[in-house]
Amino acid sequence: MRLLVLGTGGMANSHAQHFAAIEGVELVGAVDVDPSRARAFAEQHGIPNVFTSLDDAIAWDGFDAATNVTPDRAHHPTTLALLAAGKHVMCEKPLAENHAKADEMARAAEASGLVTMVNLTYRNVAPLQKARAMVLAGEIGHVRHVEASYLQSWLVSKAWGNWATESQWPWRLSTKHGSNGVLGDVGIHILDFAGYGAASDVEHVFARLRAFDKAPDNRIGEYDLDANDSFTMTVDFANGALGVIHASRWATGHLNELRLRMHGDRGALEVIHSTEGSRLRGCLGEDVEKAVWREIDAGTVPTNYQRFATAVAANQQVEPGFRHAADLQKVLDLAIETEKERRELKV
Repeated sequence: MRLLVLGTGGMANSHAQHFAAIEGVELVGAVDVDPSRARAFAEQHGIPNVFTSLDDAIAWDGFDAATNVTPDRAHHPTTLALLAAGKHVMCEKPLAENHAKADEMARAAEASGLVTMVNLTYRNVAPLQKARAMVLAGEIGHVRHVEASYLQSWLVSKAWGNWATESQWPWRLSTKHGSNGVLGDVGIHILDFAGYGAASDVEHVFARLRAFDKAPDNRIGEYDLDANDSFTMTVDFANGALGVIHASRWATGHLNELRLRMHGDRGALEVIHSTEGSRLRGCLGEDVEKAVWREIDAGTVPTNYQRFATAVAANQQVEPGFRHAADLQKVLDLAIETEKERRELKV
């Protein structure tokens, strides 16, 4: 597979590193509107061809597939252009800024017959995959209650850099620059984490969103800092479970942590994924009576990057696909509406 990297910001380095390590994958081109950044990225990863526009890369036509690591609002036009050019696409999350655009992308992907995938990163977490398999096998019985959280602290810690002075951060805090805040940025991750683990889709949602004061007049240069920083959400799952989901960038003490607890009528499971690693615990069988939790070995799973490369080689579809990501985006869009209307909405 000859791969084009579209967008050469911070996350693109992770894409390049993972794909370069896969046998049969060749990084052949890099695209970025910033020529110096594109050249530096290409030099770092040994990529021979550099472009400052996707149109130029498509006209060159020396690639089979692309990994789209552009900012959120650029996913829609660039991915549609790639599909129209007959290229397989892995797209970063969220698929688009809203459900209408995400649905258009999903329909284009379905009509194209090309391999398309959304990089919902935490499908790479082996304990989540194991937990889902256990839920599907009925090991915790009927799922009744689900708790899920995604906690980050980059608004109160400089461990990831200084959001107030470094250029890659402010757009994530500004709705005018294409951000739907923490809901759009990591909300899609924790919704997928919860729904995939519980093996069920969301049917109803009610959310509260909050943007906190971060700077004088909540503005830095051209950026109005109005995108939500925290959200809380209650959901009904199709399997009958009640869910509580929340996320924040103000979670002091948590660099990047996802947690999922699933309580059934025969047992319970907990998945924790953080910068310190991943783990799966269960309270099962006779342990239920005394609330004893034990560690469960989850093994290892292939990464999204490996699965995408394998799917392209076999010309077979792979999950999580565009339709799934569009469905998640519908929940996120409705969450914003529920905040405005102060009422629950059906998905």
